[in-house]
Amino acid sequence: MNQYLITAYDYTDADALERRLQARPAHLEGAHQLRQTGNLLFGGAILNDAGQMIGSMMVVQFESLETLNAWKEQDPYITGGVWEKVEIKPFRQAAV
Repeated sequence: MNQYLITAYDYTDADALERRLQARPAHLEGAHQLRQTGNLLFGGAILNDAGQMIGSMMVVQFESLETLNAWKEQDPYITGGVWEKVEIKPFRQAAV
């Protein structure tokens, strides 16, 4: 399995937080399923200085970048217009 770091930042328009909150239950359910299948290693929300959610980060593992992208395109934060910018980088977890 290949590991990847996903860093995603939300849109910044006036309705961005509301879209995030609407999509959040379905996104978390999907994350739970990824955890069950071993694809999600860990993740969480990126916060601004005021403690508000402005994005997400996840460390995942998939057979290929293509399978990761297929999953990503179905995530509620993509289909619900929450994430504006998504960066995916190869990642290797350190053995400590």
